[in-house]
Amino acid sequence: MRDELTSWDRHQGKTRPEPDSLTLKTSTLKFEVEEYTSKNFNANDFHAILRRMPEPSDAAADAAEPSLEEQIAAYQREFQDLDPQVEQVVSALQRLNRRMNVAYGRQTATLGLSNAEWEVLKALVVSGAPYEMGPGELAKLLGLTPAAMTHRIDRMANEGLVTRERDETNRVRVIVALTHEGREKWLEAMRLATVFEEDLLQDLSGEERQLLGQVLSRLLRRVEDAQPDADGRLSDLD
Repeated sequence: MRDELTSWDRHQGKTRPEPDSLTLKTSTLKFEVEEYTSKNFNANDFHAILRRMPEPSDAAADAAEPSLEEQIAAYQREFQDLDPQVEQVVSALQRLNRRMNVAYGRQTATLGLSNAEWEVLKALVVSGAPYEMGPGELAKLLGLTPAAMTHRIDRMANEGLVTRERDETNRVRVIVALTHEGREKWLEAMRLATVFEEDLLQDLSGEERQLLGQVLSRLLRRVEDAQPDADGRLSDLD
């Protein structure tokens, strides 16, 4: 929201506060991303932009979590039955997932998208042409209540990312459809994500990437077999 001055403020001799460096840097980044994603681009351009993301503040750095080794040592001190090899794998996966989610969130934010909106766009695209789903299907897939899903769809429809119409063959059923603008936003986000992911794995050889993918897939299948009704969300535990 803009920090507008009222006539009373001006009468009192107040001036609009200057934006801080973080605000300026974020605004500049958003403009540059829009410029590059609206025309032909290359990976080097995106690398240059992504590496200029705002850095955490000093306060955030001071509150940084302990290193992986420090965390494992602390756990072993308090819980002697801990297997450090298992803990290293599990904790590394958790930290990697959390930081990747933050990175993706920052990228979508530069495009004017929230994580919640990105998930809806992704679900519609993955469903395949004509990129349509019912609100109930989306709510179940995303782990949302019907009310929360309706609120999200309302917001996205107002932004022109999706449309919501009655099914001509079944007037009771509502269809949520991806718009051209919504698909373009999804494509822009995917371009940014692709560069980030290639950068993340650049130190791994093709063989290492394949092996890592196989190992992680085995772990995922084991969790899915043990928790067949889990969709990766905690909404059912609230």
